[in-house]
Amino acid sequence: MKYALVILFFGILISGRSQNPVYPLPSVKQLAWQAAPFYLFIHFGPNTFTDLEWGKGSEKEELFNPTAMDCRQWCRIAKEAGASGIVITAKHHDGFCLWPSAYSTHTVAQSKWKNGHGDVLKELSIACREYGLSFGVYLSPWDRNHPAYGTPAYNDIFINMMKEVVSQYGPFFEFWWDGANGEGPNGKKQVYDWHRFETTMREIAPKTMVFSDIGPDMRWAGNENGIAGFTNWNLLDTAGFSRGLGAPPNDTLNQGNINGRNWIPAECDVSIRPGWFYHVKEDSLVKSPEKLFDIYLKSVGRGANLILNVPPNPRGLISPYDSAALMGFAKLRKESFGDLLSNNDQSVVYLYGKNNKEISAGKNGVIYWGNNFKDEFLEILFNKKITINCILLNEALQWGQRVKSFEIEIYDKDSLQFKKAYTTLGHQRIISFPTRNSNRIIIRITDAKSDPRLNGLSVYHIPEMLVEK
Repeated sequence: MKYALVILFFGILISGRSQNPVYPLPSVKQLAWQAAPFYLFIHFGPNTFTDLEWGKGSEKEELFNPTAMDCRQWCRIAKEAGASGIVITAKHHDGFCLWPSAYSTHTVAQSKWKNGHGDVLKELSIACREYGLSFGVYLSPWDRNHPAYGTPAYNDIFINMMKEVVSQYGPFFEFWWDGANGEGPNGKKQVYDWHRFETTMREIAPKTMVFSDIGPDMRWAGNENGIAGFTNWNLLDTAGFSRGLGAPPNDTLNQGNINGRNWIPAECDVSIRPGWFYHVKEDSLVKSPEKLFDIYLKSVGRGANLILNVPPNPRGLISPYDSAALMGFAKLRKESFGDLLSNNDQSVVYLYGKNNKEISAGKNGVIYWGNNFKDEFLEILFNKKITINCILLNEALQWGQRVKSFEIEIYDKDSLQFKKAYTTLGHQRIISFPTRNSNRIIIRITDAKSDPRLNGLSVYHIPEMLVEK
């Protein structure tokens, strides 16, 4: 069954043609990152073989032995799932390095896997290039194995590790810092030199997006359920906060700050299983395609990025349970958002404001409301009824995030069928509602920082069971 889709791009400027930005603004790399909002997380390491979530750091290197590891299988599944890239746990808290680091003796080089000649990062970087996927790494500064952890020397070691992976396996689209800070093998905690870490990344990988609770390029969404705030600002105040325990409150991370001084958009992390590493007992607990779709609506559909963890099993393969869920998830997205309604099937007229001024549609344009936006509205008329239950709106973020609130009205001729108020727009806002037959949609911007700007609007009919509850 095919589901109706209308994609509208506005190619003219409607009053208020000024280019005045509303600061802060996203960087070019931040806009590019937000344009590819779904990718996979890979948690893989000694925990895969010990059935733990947080390793102790004392695990024998010989435990790591994925006899059938196939990074091409990971990438093939990621590609078929519609993911844009993969981020892997190059070093988790246990300190085990998935590459033969010159700065540790707790690495794949000391393992039985491939007689110590294996390199997970090398194999995955090659496979990502083959499948056209972006590649990223997670590097935990906490190290429960390294003897220098808890001393000033360890900051130099961690910086050298960052330089090592960037130079040998980059470029990366994303670099993940975990703020966890526990004791090392000597019973001491490390005082992380975050300033040097950040300065180093800016020097060696200026085009790489760097993640942590407070950025610098994107932030944690405040939970591990994959859910962004119903209100989600791309802005965050970081003064007085630090990574880890010193981060802003979770609800602040979830919603952002309406007048935040830094452009730090949210990334939603969640695992396809209850745990982050593979556990055979969780094979029956893999999230269903429908659950993954619901998470998508509440993350990507609220203007955030979604990083979905899919952990390989001890053989080094993504399990059939996880793969089946991902393929089902991809199928639901394709059925819901993938079929373009031909112009031969339906004609559309766009009217702006009280004077019903007709708008001609073009490609890759932006619609501008004027400063009197509260007295205006955008009306979309169809020449016959269509069945709809989902609308997607895109804000033109290159001039800053502006919209504070808006309303959607769905009509059957003059009969109001559905009306609801929403808050922020952001990169995209996916709104779903009980199915209605409609020949008319009205969009009102009820509050904004400055004259609002949209660069896209789409109308869909998705399976009723997928409508956000």
